[in-house]
Amino acid sequence: MEKLKKIIVGLSGGVDSSVAALLLKQQGFEVEGLFMRNWDSDLNQEFLGRSENKDNICEQEKDYNDALEVANKLNIKLHRIDFVKEYWDYVFEYFISEYKKGRTPNPDILCNKYIKFDKFSNYAFNQLGADFIAMGHYAGTEFNKESKQFNLLVPKDKNKDQTYFLSQLNQKQISKAIFPLFNLDKNEVRKIAKEHGLITADKKDSTGICFIGERDFTKFLQNYIPNQPGNIVDIKTNKVIGSHIGAMYYTIGQRKGLNLGGFEEPYYVAKKDIEKKIIYVAKLSDETFLISKKCLVNEINWNTELKFIFEDPTDFVCEAKFRYRQKGSKVRVKKITNDSIIVEYLEPIKSVTEGQQAVFYLNNICIGGGTVDKVFK
Repeated sequence: MEKLKKIIVGLSGGVDSSVAALLLKQQGFEVEGLFMRNWDSDLNQEFLGRSENKDNICEQEKDYNDALEVANKLNIKLHRIDFVKEYWDYVFEYFISEYKKGRTPNPDILCNKYIKFDKFSNYAFNQLGADFIAMGHYAGTEFNKESKQFNLLVPKDKNKDQTYFLSQLNQKQISKAIFPLFNLDKNEVRKIAKEHGLITADKKDSTGICFIGERDFTKFLQNYIPNQPGNIVDIKTNKVIGSHIGAMYYTIGQRKGLNLGGFEEPYYVAKKDIEKKIIYVAKLSDETFLISKKCLVNEINWNTELKFIFEDPTDFVCEAKFRYRQKGSKVRVKKITNDSIIVEYLEPIKSVTEGQQAVFYLNNICIGGGTVDKVFK
């Protein structure tokens, strides 16, 4: 009799990973869970921005307890591993260094690339004997027999589509990953959890910084980037209309947190000068400063061979997203080097910002992504 495939599920203590484990168990796989702890507030000297906790138990421990209860309910083993140092080295240091430069990084993409589908998966394969790993992400995979490539697919629930965060995965990582929620929407997932009496059925989705959670973001950043007060300047009149505690705490297009009162209409962040400590703002009715024509994208990762998709893989048209849940926009991609491309917008796109991730799609397939290095007006 063929040996059962062993699948290690990233059991986070949330409803999505809980149902992913349940579905795999129902399909007859040998399933075990692995809970990751990736942040230590005390060790990482996080003093500002932490949410008040009346229960005197940190969120990660609550999540672990929920994951353990789900594992017991499903009668599967739950392992636990700490990647606190790895998270700091591979994700958080880069995250902070980008903010210091005034850029806008996406830690979720780094979490998937370096932690979930590298450190986690290596531990699952090498220490726990896994054949595959599984996550509660809303995404899917398929093997294309003609190209002999694995494709990363947009899921049924477009509102929860997480392929944007998985865009840096490579063929090997995609080939060993299973996403059981591909054909389900969030309501169906919660319904399944309720029907099977899982404690996570009504648990709210985690938000905030990947593996760290909800924080007062500006205060949180102040733990690692000291205040650098400066002026807020109207970009049209060049008049000082306010002050701020640090230009790097703000992102292009941001409206909240500027503390500008008494004006006829709200302002948004139009431009930043980190060296001079100036935030330039524009009136909400004037979107001129949010519009750009093209951008330079570096650190490119194509998770499938483009020669099997495009007639000319050095110059092609596809869709791109520059933020999670943003609607895909038509763009032309022109290769410069193996690691960099120029992305020309074929329709208006607002608020493209240095440090963001540009993620590319064709026919519900996520084909890769990279980091926006420069924006051209």
